[in-house]
Amino acid sequence: MSERNYRAAIIGTGAIAHAHARALQDAAGRVSLVAVADVDAGRAGEFAAGYGRARAYGSAEELLRAEELDFVHLCTPPRLHAPLAVTCLEAGVTALVEKPPTLSLAEFDTLIEAERRTGAYVATVLQHRFGPGAVRLRRLQEAGELGRTLLATCATQWYRDEAYYAVPWRGTWESEGGGPTMGHGIHQFDLLLSVLGPWSEITAVAGRQARSVETEDVSMALVTFENGALAAVVNSVVSPRQTSELRFDCERGTVEVEHLYGYTDDDWTVTPAPGHEDVQALWVKDRSEESSGHASWLAAVLDALDQGQAPPVTTADARRTMEFIAALYASAFTGERVRSGQITADSPFAQRMDGTGARWRNA
Repeated sequence: MSERNYRAAIIGTGAIAHAHARALQDAAGRVSLVAVADVDAGRAGEFAAGYGRARAYGSAEELLRAEELDFVHLCTPPRLHAPLAVTCLEAGVTALVEKPPTLSLAEFDTLIEAERRTGAYVATVLQHRFGPGAVRLRRLQEAGELGRTLLATCATQWYRDEAYYAVPWRGTWESEGGGPTMGHGIHQFDLLLSVLGPWSEITAVAGRQARSVETEDVSMALVTFENGALAAVVNSVVSPRQTSELRFDCERGTVEVEHLYGYTDDDWTVTPAPGHEDVQALWVKDRSEESSGHASWLAAVLDALDQGQAPPVTTADARRTMEFIAALYASAFTGERVRSGQITADSPFAQRMDGTGARWRNA
């Protein structure tokens, strides 16, 4: 393990930035938070004072000019993710970008180009991949211990009221890029994709059921994967009993997790298929007390940087998830089944997630 202590900064000091700052504190000895920036200079100063001796700046550009950094956490509203990530890359600084990384698939491809051009890295913060349960599930699956995955269900059913959408950048295609498909369910179906691998086709619907927003507040999709698995995906912000659920029905057992914003091993259950009771023993033999929060993700980032590798979730990984989102919207708004690779650069759904337009746009 490298003895290097990395120098990190946070740009954007809203609510999610605190999770990043706490993760940096948990990794003390491996990384130091040396600076923060926010367009609200007073808030930046208060945030910096709450997390040690970090210096505060009133803009990202000022911070990047003044500081020697290894990486930056981008915790701004979504419309700023891509331009700020490119600014970081051009300064030779790795960018760790909160979800969603960009507002469109085309915009994400600009990050890939900037990464190639500058040699710096960009990675998306999708921390649920790194909780112990997800790591164990992928390991058992890769070892063939669970047999083939036959069926999966993925549900992010949350509740966000009108007050939540009173924040100007929420609920619009121009500033948030989409509704719960883009900004809420992404954590769960990204984990689904990390387990099941490449998807092949998707059929979806989306609706604006209750919230006075431009985007959808509910979407549902049926997905076929290259390995033959079938999955159902639900994303909602109109569900009073909130839950985040994933279930994998495999040949040798069912593995499922139910939580809200982060899971531990206590949130997972395993039901062996008849004759495969050993699956339960395989699951529990290396139990962990860790959660699926930002600390586990940051540890994986630091491990990758120690080895001179791109930090997770890499642009290749995140692009598959972004293509999935674009295809879901394309299917929902055109009524057609969409196949992997079908959203090419000239597609309206590559340029904007609402593509040819939501059916309620002129209502």
